[in-house]
Amino acid sequence: MNNFIKRTISGIGFVAIMLAALLTNKYIFGTVMLLSLIIMMREFLRMTCGKNYWFSQILSILAGATLFTLIFLFKGFNFPGRLVILAFVPVFVLMINSLYVKDKTRFDKFSNLYAVLIYIAVPWSLLNFAVFNSTGEFNGVLLLCFFAIIWGTDVGAYMFGITLGQKYGKKLFPSISPKKSWIGFWGGIFMAVAVAVILHYLGIFCFDLIHCISIALLLSVTGVYGDLIESQWKRHYDVKDSGSIIPGHGGLLDRFDSALIAIPIGIIYLVVMNVL
Repeated sequence: MNNFIKRTISGIGFVAIMLAALLTNKYIFGTVMLLSLIIMMREFLRMTCGKNYWFSQILSILAGATLFTLIFLFKGFNFPGRLVILAFVPVFVLMINSLYVKDKTRFDKFSNLYAVLIYIAVPWSLLNFAVFNSTGEFNGVLLLCFFAIIWGTDVGAYMFGITLGQKYGKKLFPSISPKKSWIGFWGGIFMAVAVAVILHYLGIFCFDLIHCISIALLLSVTGVYGDLIESQWKRHYDVKDSGSIIPGHGGLLDRFDSALIAIPIGIIYLVVMNVL
């Protein structure tokens, strides 16, 4: 019961912060999302690099934070787009710094300093394209819809998986996540589409119904892959949770693992279909 209460309170607090970031203004959005990026990168590097190359870890996090900030300024404050290229400077500094690392006995871990940029910093920086229009006006409703669909997938997968999948369904990816089942997978897709349709008819998810359903399908499927990708990292490094910042739930990376893959795919879909 104590653990349930702890999970409930921390879960409500997490949702409240997310709603504040998405439904208030661009300053709160930028602050919350930048801090989230830094925390996720720190969790990943602590898991993969431990205490090795701590100064290089700082440089890697700085590079990721710089990328997010420059794109945030470009989309929200008419910052010259050509200057976003400055985000490469900290990356080059990180590369040069590797030459001066004295202890290279665990130099294989250095690759994780680059992996975290591709895995977390780049996709997280793309969130800015979902909340700013071409004139820099902020509106977090679309991103909120994306998160609602992803969370709906998680709820559906859990409900169908725990009731039917553990008894009757085949495992989805037993070598990485033994508890996930195909029944849970299809249940997650069903719930994702249901959430998208409800949001559409409530006038919140403001695209044609076919686009709403297509996005729900894409986010649901790619979100599962995002979850599995993080599970693979954790299984390799024998870690249960990426962190403990959310009591009873784990780290931020545990909460946003699906979004790191799904949301960029959703944004790409809208751009390609010329509806964003």
